[in-house]
Amino acid sequence: MDFLSVREFRASSGSIWQKLSRDGKMVITNNGKPTALLLDISNEDLEETLLTLRQVRAMRLFNNMRSYAQKRGFLSEKEIKAEIQAARSASKKRNKAVPC
Repeated sequence: MDFLSVREFRASSGSIWQKLSRDGKMVITNNGKPTALLLDISNEDLEETLLTLRQVRAMRLFNNMRSYAQKRGFLSEKEIKAEIQAARSASKKRNKAVPC
């Protein structure tokens, strides 16, 4: 996979698009850190590719939340019920405050 700095990307000519077409992906870096990913896609693949990327991002976020919860410790059933009750009470208070 090719890595290209933001500076190189800005200064690049048409050769970058040939490399992208050949390799299918390229990482853009900023101060040596990955910042963006360029993917070679066709018009027909755009929506499917975007959907797939959103699903992958959602799975990563979910896994991060799961790991955080595991490190922090899971809530007991009693704590879960208390959280639900608190959320329902807050929702009722908000609904009463809204004029019809």
